[in-house]
Amino acid sequence: MVAKLQDVAKLAGVSVTTVSRVINNYGSLSEKTIKKVHQAMNQLNYQPNALARAMQGKPSKFIGLIFPNLTNPFFAELVNELEHQLFLKGYKTIIASSAENREIEHEYLSMLFANQVDGIISGSHNLGIEEYQQLTAPIVSFDRYLSDNIPIVAADSYRGGRLAAQFMIQHRVDRLAVIVDEDTSVSPTLNRLQGVIDYLNDQGHNFITLTKEEIDQTDFADQFDGVIASNDVQALRIISQYRQRGYQVNHDFFVTGYDGSQLICQVAPQLPTVVQPIHALAENLISTLFERIANPRKKVESVTLPVKFRE
Repeated sequence: MVAKLQDVAKLAGVSVTTVSRVINNYGSLSEKTIKKVHQAMNQLNYQPNALARAMQGKPSKFIGLIFPNLTNPFFAELVNELEHQLFLKGYKTIIASSAENREIEHEYLSMLFANQVDGIISGSHNLGIEEYQQLTAPIVSFDRYLSDNIPIVAADSYRGGRLAAQFMIQHRVDRLAVIVDEDTSVSPTLNRLQGVIDYLNDQGHNFITLTKEEIDQTDFADQFDGVIASNDVQALRIISQYRQRGYQVNHDFFVTGYDGSQLICQVAPQLPTVVQPIHALAENLISTLFERIANPRKKVESVTLPVKFRE
């Protein structure tokens, strides 16, 4: 049987009003009383009704997280960090993986607002969906343009692209391939490719561009001695092609990744990669969202954080 407010009050030996005041952090109560109520809530596994709180004009203490997938170690670690930091601030999360599907994301947005979340952090790749143009609820985007009124928190993609290209020039790579993420939006992610192209053009260095779809049809070991991949997982897939031919990484050929998650750095320490600051990104996504929650009508500026290159 689901515990009710009255059950908590009876077990704690206080009134229903006192339990409500503890839950809503309202009024002055002794530490002893607060402790008794929380102990009773834990013992009965009582969960305050977030929707009822929202209908009373109180924060629901829930934040929605929408990301394209959690199979990529970078997104998994970023979501984990967001969840951890939000928990320390007294918030719980509803995590939604949009699976890079427009219809799924539409359904998740409807679900999150039906459950009266206090705000949403979105790393969606389904750009241009109409809901984002119309929503007035607090939303912050990770590394994606969603709407003019939605602030973006991102790492410095342009700098990251230049660092990857610089690594190739320093190691005298001759036949270079650059993997192109076919994103036609105006999102900050595109700046990675622009950074690569600008640096290589400045150096007068030739290169070939390949789409993600062309990776499986390309014999990298036969055609290239260097590849700038668009993420770490992609980079490791390409490295495996060279190794199957007996080539040695960072000696016979060079491949750079992007993201630098802890998992990748542990399992593939030999991979040169651009490292995005996951902890700082989570901090800024949360602080930017909370600023929007506190001041819904105020224009909140976007944030760009520095990256570093790990050889």
